[in-house]
Amino acid sequence: MSEKQRLTGQRVLVIGGARDLGLAVATAVAEAGATVIVAARDPERARSAAAGIPGASAVGLDITDEASTTRALDAVGHVDHIVATASAHHNVPVTEYTRDGVEAAFDAKVIGPLLLAKHAARVLPPTGSLLLFSGVAAWTPSPDYTIMGITNGAVAFTALHLARELAPIRVNALSPGVIDSGSWDGLDDKQAFLDGAAASTLVGRYGQSQDITDAVTWLLGAGFVTGETLHVEGGARFA
Repeated sequence: MSEKQRLTGQRVLVIGGARDLGLAVATAVAEAGATVIVAARDPERARSAAAGIPGASAVGLDITDEASTTRALDAVGHVDHIVATASAHHNVPVTEYTRDGVEAAFDAKVIGPLLLAKHAARVLPPTGSLLLFSGVAAWTPSPDYTIMGITNGAVAFTALHLARELAPIRVNALSPGVIDSGSWDGLDDKQAFLDGAAASTLVGRYGQSQDITDAVTWLLGAGFVTGETLHVEGGARFA
């Protein structure tokens, strides 16, 4: 079976799939043959994104709200895979932390996915999988990015422990580096930022969305891989 047909006949829920990297993931999964359900906190944004993906549908889902998660899973029904790309940033110096900011970051990356797993167990088949998104910040400590690093690091352990508890359902994490996915478009000097990120890798470049979407489609179909964190960041951890 070709990579383009890797997910034929399967249903994939992509949380955070209405924009940037999440939208790229949803699009790539559909191109790999899956039927995609785009989930986002804003149902209208989810519907707008789904309209651009052949065969896709949409559902409102706020991963930080357990009731929203259960309603969405009830509405969606059976799925073969769930991909959770949601995040919330609190990138400030430690002297400027707020409880609300810290809690929001943990809700999006750790608490929300744990409660997602609680309810996903009833909609995923034994051959299904849950894919969480971590990030290179966990392995490259930097001032102002401590909360991002800690929450992304926690995702790796979340995948490991959930893989054991939900087995045979597979649970993995994917840890991207800096990806030119649209999320950095608001920077005053985006290119300088990306060039700096490229210099901080072993391969001498920053990432493209396809680097991540290729890894996602592979992981969803990799039936003998679970409990792992796949690093797609050009060796930034070692540079």
